[in-house]
Amino acid sequence: MKGAREHDFVYQSVYRYLTTLIDDAGGHAAVRMPSLRQLADRLNVSISTVQYAYALLEKEGRVYSIAKSGYYAQALFSLDAPGDGGDLLETVYVSARRPGMCVLSADEPASLQPLDSPLMTLERELLRQYPRQPQTLVQPCGELELRVALAARYTCSTANYWHADDVYIGADLRGVLEILISVLELREAVVVVESPCDWVILRLLESCDVRVIEWPSLAEGEVDLSALEMLLRNEPVRLVVLSSVLSLPQGCGFTREHQQAIAKMLERYGIWVLENDCYSELDERADSQRLRNWLDPDRLLVFSSFEKFIGAEAPFGFVLSRHWRNELQRHFLFRAFRLSPIRQKAIARLLSGGRLDQHLFVLRRMLGERRSSLIQVLRERLGDALQIVEPQGGATVWVRSVRPVDMANVFRRLLKQQIIVAPGELFSLRGLHADHLRLSALNHGERDLSGVIGLLGDALRLSGAR
Repeated sequence: MKGAREHDFVYQSVYRYLTTLIDDAGGHAAVRMPSLRQLADRLNVSISTVQYAYALLEKEGRVYSIAKSGYYAQALFSLDAPGDGGDLLETVYVSARRPGMCVLSADEPASLQPLDSPLMTLERELLRQYPRQPQTLVQPCGELELRVALAARYTCSTANYWHADDVYIGADLRGVLEILISVLELREAVVVVESPCDWVILRLLESCDVRVIEWPSLAEGEVDLSALEMLLRNEPVRLVVLSSVLSLPQGCGFTREHQQAIAKMLERYGIWVLENDCYSELDERADSQRLRNWLDPDRLLVFSSFEKFIGAEAPFGFVLSRHWRNELQRHFLFRAFRLSPIRQKAIARLLSGGRLDQHLFVLRRMLGERRSSLIQVLRERLGDALQIVEPQGGATVWVRSVRPVDMANVFRRLLKQQIIVAPGELFSLRGLHADHLRLSALNHGERDLSGVIGLLGDALRLSGAR
């Protein structure tokens, strides 16, 4: 434990030790965990440090507490547990959270190099500077210091700038998007999304009775502008959801010429745009432009989250909008998000002090190295079976089988070998991308990547055409 302290927070070492105990317990019954005092004595750390590590595990659902009894490890899911039914997405989620799984589909870029340590250090310093605020002083749209920092980060010129009052911060991205659906009155409205699309966005729109029309924006590497114009001409489109600069899971985006052409078309039809900016900070191109630079600012909203580039300790989602100020303020007030003002201040200091930019430089390089290693192995082992979309950033690689393959069957075969992949059909509501997979090399555990890719190749060969 002493060696770990030199490079890491002590609670993170305790957290890892506890996860090892949970994994070793195995089985399907609840297992009692060591008490706070037992662990503190065993590991030579404070009781508060152990308590914080337990709190993290409790938040993740790995343990639960019983008053006057202690902490217990949650029973593990078996392979025939809920999550292996008809909902493929649920199965992916449940399976990826089982101990010992090789998750070859993870899209958690910040997990490779999280900003937890500097974030927590700033938070401790701020806790000494600021007294605890009474409830009446809590700002429902987010801490002003963070809103000011975000407005400054998104401002790119004197003609295209943002105010702090244009920024709204919520507990997570889903909560923010739910507010937007209500404010924009999107229930039963027509919304066009680029496809493939993040399954969180797709499922949320579907659950809110939004009529979603998918636009395969980069079909075969080319932008199908005529298909988009046909949709705008023939459908009562209320809103278009487009990526800012980096579209995931492909890991690429529109060229500057395509951005300008799309912007002109949307302006001609008077369409509102909701720009997905979640992955823009991971774009590795030095000269890329954000889509919003070409759009009509009077018909633009932007949403994003800190989690993809800071880490799980910064799950907040946010939206920038120059419009619907009264409605947005009212909805954020009704939601009454309980956000830590000190955590928000700490994130603001990371943004405004230059620490985030230093972190992003390192994170992008590390992600690029991981992707390159994965692509190299894919080409060596499966070059004749898969077509690879060369990504320009992010943590994942988008691949397509060169022959018809049942990717759901590929998923099930690999699941039996404790390997998780993300079939392409998850990124569509109408069965598009069935020949695709989203892969990553962020969390293959102790297993040899080349061997895991070999098993993927076996599953592809054994899965017959649909």
